[in-house]
Amino acid sequence: MLGRSNAARLNETAKGIETMTRFALAVLALASGVYTYLGVRGLLDGSATFVFFAAIIYSAAVAVGIYAFWSFMLRFVPLVISATQRAALFLTMAVGCVMIIAMSSWLNAAALAGSAALEQHLAVTLEGYVSDLDASHSNALAAQSLLPDVQRASERFARLAEDERNSGALTGTQGSGSVVQLLTQMSAQMNELGATITGSREDIATLYEQGSQHLAAMRALVSAPGTVVPRADAFAAEVVELNAVISALQETGVAPSVKRAAEDLSLGFIAPVADGRDAGLVVRQDQVMDNVRSSVAAQSTALASAADEILAEPKVAPRRFVPLSSAEAVLRYWSDFIPSWAGAISIDLLPVVLVLVLMIVNDAMRQEAQSLESADAMSAGDLLRAMALYQQMRAGPTPTDAELAAAKAAVTPSEPDDVAEAEGDAEKADEPAGTVTPLDVTRKRGDGPSRG
Repeated sequence: MLGRSNAARLNETAKGIETMTRFALAVLALASGVYTYLGVRGLLDGSATFVFFAAIIYSAAVAVGIYAFWSFMLRFVPLVISATQRAALFLTMAVGCVMIIAMSSWLNAAALAGSAALEQHLAVTLEGYVSDLDASHSNALAAQSLLPDVQRASERFARLAEDERNSGALTGTQGSGSVVQLLTQMSAQMNELGATITGSREDIATLYEQGSQHLAAMRALVSAPGTVVPRADAFAAEVVELNAVISALQETGVAPSVKRAAEDLSLGFIAPVADGRDAGLVVRQDQVMDNVRSSVAAQSTALASAADEILAEPKVAPRRFVPLSSAEAVLRYWSDFIPSWAGAISIDLLPVVLVLVLMIVNDAMRQEAQSLESADAMSAGDLLRAMALYQQMRAGPTPTDAELAAAKAAVTPSEPDDVAEAEGDAEKADEPAGTVTPLDVTRKRGDGPSRG
């Protein structure tokens, strides 16, 4: 029958792929063991012999464990019918998958993407140091914005001194006196402060150039071919040099010096004694010097406020380079290596698909077998009625009593002796009067057809 044949074909096919299933499971377990060896080798410390044997033992244990676990699942899950028991097996399989990921899959990902993850770590660290160098350079140059104010103040004091000397614009009496000396003194102090700010430019430019050279060397190490571990060591050496340059840049800033010099303009103001030849000139000189004192105080306050704004900018915190192993780098930058993670996990969890396929096939075979139970339990009467209906459908002649008796004898199992005698009596009752029915005394109990 079709149902029985379909179930038989499913059973034969399932048995035929058992060898292939075992072979595929062995290959997957071996591949997982190899990549686990490559991943765990970078985590162990010690001699080369110790690392080799320790990694081999661990990877072999992982491969055997994966093969045994999935062999159990392939054997038992398709055979379990109860929903509760099947749910328990699914829960067990989920726990096993988590354990496999913990002991193998992340090491497989480290083997697949470990070098790329280390290069990613170096690239991210490089970008951080680029930002630190730029920030420290900007902070060091911030004091240069004070130079125009200092130069304008110096020029103003010098111009007032020149006007007082030539035309007596402030006191009404031309010539060099106390006012001219005071204005010249203030102009000289401003020039010195401006020279300090200007002189820091060369130092800042030199340090920035050195930092740029270190960054160029670090970029070359990130993108260079070859093993990543020696490049990481050279990268760490460049980081030390760059940190020294960044610290020097922060110390080169002249904003603190400008603030102290601005405060000295006001606190250290020393006005000369008026040297006028008459009392009126002396009074005028004192008034002008008081005005100069007020102007110097205002200029000092403005410069100090500007220097405070520069100093309020956050300083660049020293950045520390932390070398990572390949496994640590893969875990830290996992979002950048999702395909590698997917491949590493798929190697270990692909047998889940095989388990589900076998479970579905076994369920289908059980359903096919259950559909045949009604046919196996059909009685002779059901068969006779089915034949009569079939004949009526074909519009053929109605089967005779002899045909029906022959069909009944063909499908009815042998009965006990009392049943046989009852059937004989019924046949005799159907025969016409005077007919003698011979009895088959040689018929034995086992001569009847076997039960279907």
